[in-house]
Amino acid sequence: MGSPTRNGVAVQRNASGADPLASPEYFRDPYPLLAAVRSGGPVQRIRTGNGRTTWLVTGWAEARAALADARLSKDTARYFADRPSNRNLAPAVSRTLLATDPPDHGRLRKLAMTAFTPAAVARLEPRIRVLAGELADALAERAEADLVEGFAVPLPIAVISELLGIPEPDRAAVRRWSDELFAAAAPDTVDRASHALSGYLTRLIADRRAAPGDDVLSGLIAARDDGDRLSEPELVSLAALLVVAGHETTANLIGNGMVTLLRDDALRARLRADLALLPAAVEEFLRHDGPLTVATFRYATEPLVLGGATIAAGDVVQVAPGAANRDPARFDAPDSVRLGRAGGHLSFGHGPHHCLGAALARVEARIAFEVLLTRWTDIRPAGHGPDAVEWRRTRLMRGPARLPVTFVP
Repeated sequence: MGSPTRNGVAVQRNASGADPLASPEYFRDPYPLLAAVRSGGPVQRIRTGNGRTTWLVTGWAEARAALADARLSKDTARYFADRPSNRNLAPAVSRTLLATDPPDHGRLRKLAMTAFTPAAVARLEPRIRVLAGELADALAERAEADLVEGFAVPLPIAVISELLGIPEPDRAAVRRWSDELFAAAAPDTVDRASHALSGYLTRLIADRRAAPGDDVLSGLIAARDDGDRLSEPELVSLAALLVVAGHETTANLIGNGMVTLLRDDALRARLRADLALLPAAVEEFLRHDGPLTVATFRYATEPLVLGGATIAAGDVVQVAPGAANRDPARFDAPDSVRLGRAGGHLSFGHGPHHCLGAALARVEARIAFEVLLTRWTDIRPAGHGPDAVEWRRTRLMRGPARLPVTFVP
């Protein structure tokens, strides 16, 4: 890579000037590439696919600071207000809770968070265990199966769909639209998926308003805070965020964790022998190979200095939790899996935008690994093994597209 500089900071790019986060190497294994970028400094400027540039934050301390810095705005509507764009994302997808700043962000989050308190999540645990058991029973009928298609995706899809009251026949379409939103696909494909999901959720909300049920969506429709309630666009956007984030993160956490376990016979046996280690294992899986490689973008509302980089007002900044979680300045032997590390991973973010569903994701993952490790005598990679995993082609999220396994009865 060449390294022309701006304000004394290296501008990382490959020989062709192409987007390094869209390379085959990145989709296969982003960590060597992210480590190479971090070796030039914790905050580096890189090329993006649209010919523009973005600041990529790869150091742990700098990433944690950026995630809580009010000068780095998430208000994408304000950012694009005076910038021409040929994109046609549905507002419900482009203007979610993730894309708002205080005070609106705090108001929306307070109205939504009652469904995801630790007590609310604890009440869901028995149902999650039933759903995981049913999926495992279906897998038990086969000698070989794809864990992604047969377990890692359907479990969180079923959980979030039941929470929101999405009928079972509609869940395949909802999953497809969600996949297309994150895939490294043509922009018009992403835009169409955003409108399809938005239209579906608008109709579902109308149905729930006419006939409320015992689900989170009905609760959000009725939610009030000092006389305030969610507007119709806010309801649709929050539902879209819960649908997409509510299963994407967990599905990839389960998939990535199982890749790690299939590569490590001793760790698999250790966890099977002592299930009390599973919470620690979930935290280490989140750190070592978490579901979120690069967070959605922020932009500077005023000039600032971060990690030695002078960032101008209006510059786009992207935090890379996947890189920060393997920063050797924070974690010893960061590429190794070690249970019982001190906390501090950034897979669920930090600050005001800390993941609303983090507690739910942790519970789902813990139950998923427990079921998968104890339902059979052992579970082993099929085909070419876990080192030949086909990974999803997405810049932000990381997870296997397929994970063939065999079961030892």
